[in-house]
Amino acid sequence: QVHLVESGGGLVQAGGSLRLSCAASGRTLRSYAMGWFRQAPGKEREFVAAMSSNGITYYADSVKGRFTISRDNAKNTVYLQMNSLKIEDTAVYFCAASNVAYDLRYPGKYDYWGQGTQVTVSS
Repeated sequence: QVHLVESGGGLVQAGGSLRLSCAASGRTLRSYAMGWFRQAPGKEREFVAAMSSNGITYYADSVKGRFTISRDNAKNTVYLQMNSLKIEDTAVYFCAASNVAYDLRYPGKYDYWGQGTQVTVSS
């Protein structure tokens, strides 16, 4: 069992930056693929970024070049650095862990989820 806890969300002006953290307990994240998803009110959960267990990264087109996913296996933590934030980035952000190494853009491939952290971008 993996327990994931996100932190780092908040209110930021458009153009600003935030770094989200996802701390894991229960098991090491070293062998898991990790992903970040977001869900805005009235919308479905959407893929943001993912990193395989061997470090290959994937990004949604909407965040490519602005967001960076990284992981620190020693700290059992995954990060999402978000720069040049836009109003449309406003959502609850979730981290997730997957036992598989493919189709990481799909929420159904993930086995464990955090509770989410709110990111609000204002004009």
